[in-house]
Amino acid sequence: MKKFTFLIVFIVIAAGLFAQNGTRLIGYDAVSMGRAGTTIGTFDSPELMMTNPAGLSFLNSSALNLDISLMAPSTYFKNTLNDKNGDKNLFPLPSAGYVNKSKKNDAPFTWGIGFFTQGGMGADFSLKNELYRTQTYAVNGGKYYPVKGDYIEQTYHSKFAVMQGGPSVAYKFNEQFSAGISAHFVYSMMEFSMPFGLNPSVMQGSPNNMPTATFGQLFSMSPSLGGFGYSEVIASADMSKLNVVSWGGKIGLAWKPNQTVSFGLNYTLPTTLTYKNGKATMDMSKQFEDAMGRAVVGFYSQPGTTGAPLDTAFKYIGINFAQMGIDLTQGVAAQYDLEVGMKLPQSIGLGMSYNASKVVRLSFDAEWVNWKSAFDKMEIRMTNGTSANINKMIGSTNFNYDFPLNWKDAFIVKVGGEYDVAKEVTLRLGYAYGSNPVPESTVFPVFPAIVENHLTFGGSYKFNTRMSLNLAFETALDKQLVAANPSLIQSEFSGSTSGLSTVLGHLSFNWNF
Repeated sequence: MKKFTFLIVFIVIAAGLFAQNGTRLIGYDAVSMGRAGTTIGTFDSPELMMTNPAGLSFLNSSALNLDISLMAPSTYFKNTLNDKNGDKNLFPLPSAGYVNKSKKNDAPFTWGIGFFTQGGMGADFSLKNELYRTQTYAVNGGKYYPVKGDYIEQTYHSKFAVMQGGPSVAYKFNEQFSAGISAHFVYSMMEFSMPFGLNPSVMQGSPNNMPTATFGQLFSMSPSLGGFGYSEVIASADMSKLNVVSWGGKIGLAWKPNQTVSFGLNYTLPTTLTYKNGKATMDMSKQFEDAMGRAVVGFYSQPGTTGAPLDTAFKYIGINFAQMGIDLTQGVAAQYDLEVGMKLPQSIGLGMSYNASKVVRLSFDAEWVNWKSAFDKMEIRMTNGTSANINKMIGSTNFNYDFPLNWKDAFIVKVGGEYDVAKEVTLRLGYAYGSNPVPESTVFPVFPAIVENHLTFGGSYKFNTRMSLNLAFETALDKQLVAANPSLIQSEFSGSTSGLSTVLGHLSFNWNF
């Protein structure tokens, strides 16, 4: 059991991937991906466990399918300081499914079991941030002032992967109609790191010498009034070791009135993901280095300080912070225990297949995905902070924050066709459109799930009546989105541009028994 658990964890971590609509792939098998992922009303693959389990009743025989896909995403980001592409990555996306169909023609039950890489998202950038620059001091007229130097590029990283699997069963009421259900476990992992900007108001702790004020007010107050003048405070944040096992389900109906047409309907239940036992770090060292520079300017603006050594200014500032309850010698970096709450969306889909001739088949899927209820926010709960200074400023050892996402519902349309050019060879072609669920107010470069248009083609070669090899190629066309100004995430993303395109190759083997 331990080896099996390790294998599943390894596969999911390897599949830190980019989604094709929101955080979901548009298909899970090279057969369907050649025709743009149309499967809800097309009953020809164990992949039906992920799209419409009722369709399993209409498979011709028991079947085993093994699929591996490789995704090569291209990401892009531009703001006032950056104009660059993200890191080049190649991600493997494995899936496997087995369906057992009784050889008795009147047997009503068909069952299957499978594991599928459902989706995810992520990106890696090294970007300039206005706060992260070298800082030295120069003197002019006996007064020191901070001098900003070279930028120190920061890591912007995210990885959100989802895999699900388990049993599915279909019950065939008669020769034309079937119902099915999939009861799957859902495994997900998440990582997230970047400079994290917040409104100073999150610092609700009070300085010892100003019990009626908060550190948030001090940091946002105008320098002319003794504050620092920040509209945003930034910490280097890192969230890791976030894993969760949950449960999800799918319900499907399948109707095949004759050999020419077939119809399918599915419903995917929402899934709650509560990532526990994670770890987080929050490092405000660079923010305090900048604040020290502003404090030095404030020191030399006082009468009688001209000509005073820089060390004198630092000692004076250190005494002021100590009076507030902040010991600068202890630093401003903390570790936390971490819990994060998210959801996977419910969805409803409708599909059909039409046999235009003995060698030509057409298929169509339409789906509504309820991202609005699922990805409205990411609930971040950090506890047991280890930094006395940060605890003092926040006013607690715990820190809670609802990271805004505000995604919109998506509508997906897929059309595909396949043509038997010979008894052994089938060619496929497809197009899929999925409306972008990410709003301008919350788009940012490491959650770039914005692509909309997909072109696919593929084919199969049948070695014999039992074994076939399937290939497909998919490209999600380049999509760029300009963020709102102001951004709800943080100021550096206001008016920025995020871009994404992907190229995928799919390979699967299918055995019929």
